[in-house]
Amino acid sequence: MKTRTLTIFSLLVVAAAAFAQEGPVPKGVKPLDHVFLIMMENHGYSEILNNPNAPFINQYAQRANLATNFFAVAHPSLTNYLETVGGSNFGVQSDNAPDWHNASCTTNLSSGVANTDNPPSPAVCPISGSGSDAATPALDCTNEVSGPPCEINIDGTRSYAAASNTLGITIADQLAAAGKSWKTYQENLPMTGPDLVNYSDGNFTNNTDFGLINPQLIPPLTTSDIVQLYAAKHDPFVYFQSVQQGTNPLASYANITGFDGMSGLWSDLGSGKVPNFSYIVPNQCNDQHGRGNSTAFCNFDPTSNGTQAGLNPALIILGDQAVQKIVTAIHGSKAWKEGHNAIVVVWDENDYAVQPITNQVIAIVDTNYGVRNLQSSTFYNHFSLLRTIEGGLKLPCLNHACDATTNTMSDLFGERK
Repeated sequence: MKTRTLTIFSLLVVAAAAFAQEGPVPKGVKPLDHVFLIMMENHGYSEILNNPNAPFINQYAQRANLATNFFAVAHPSLTNYLETVGGSNFGVQSDNAPDWHNASCTTNLSSGVANTDNPPSPAVCPISGSGSDAATPALDCTNEVSGPPCEINIDGTRSYAAASNTLGITIADQLAAAGKSWKTYQENLPMTGPDLVNYSDGNFTNNTDFGLINPQLIPPLTTSDIVQLYAAKHDPFVYFQSVQQGTNPLASYANITGFDGMSGLWSDLGSGKVPNFSYIVPNQCNDQHGRGNSTAFCNFDPTSNGTQAGLNPALIILGDQAVQKIVTAIHGSKAWKEGHNAIVVVWDENDYAVQPITNQVIAIVDTNYGVRNLQSSTFYNHFSLLRTIEGGLKLPCLNHACDATTNTMSDLFGERK
């Protein structure tokens, strides 16, 4: 009996160590039936707030709730997308495409070596298992800059040490384990789905063989002509081994869809049959990222100086109208009227966060049950957002969402008094 007891105890200790970064269900958030998270791109707090070219977003921030002290964690985009769904960068500090279906590569969690833009790294090994993520310094002097001046992570003061017990899963895995549903709606995802697709305009992809297309009907084209509307770097779930392998039908490519079609965003909102968690990503024109080979409306901002004067006003308008269309559709869905639900609109990063500009971004919270017109000055970041959503969906906290320094956004998700 004693031997058996010790064996069971040892197993429990090993299990606890292996899953140390999946903690208790966060408290302070009302149980939520549906959460709609809308991801926007590359613009800081002061670039969007009071911007006359974003009238709906600014009106929405006033009549819903606004986090006035919310920060993206690091750079570039993919890092922040991973952090919003997994509470960690998982050792990925680049926008590199997935190393699709590579079962023999070494994950960045396992090696403890970060995948970076500078120095250049290969495609991202499918994330799985556990290990050490990458540290997030207050100042990054290598990514997108040769510094100084350096890019500012978070607020330029806070930082994160590498966490050695990072678990390579996301909220999607947690939802599947809990028997709950999720989808990511990716605008301009090709009809063939996300597998092996690094980018697409909804029709052509990085895998298109233009040599097979009749040259008499269209001029010679190459993949460089494709306007990258859908991008894998904005679809964080495809970077995980479990999704690529489809080992769990509740957390697989089947959960990744577009805006159009029978299982798309507009159809699901129209029927009211939406998942518990919706991760909504407009295309790279409509999310305010911009592309250099599209129309003038989608051009990149002409001046990277972090001010409204340096922006492409048409790109801001496109994003504003996209948010309005999505939010209006959610409000009009019967799913919004049933149970307790929340919409969050957040920007992934301030793409111009070069000293002295911080990585502060806008985060808007709208619930169908709670307080309104609230502005919160409490310090929050992407880890806070994940923690809060996990609490509302009654899921364990994950990775840095479990940190003692990670605040739950209880005030913004609070009930009316």
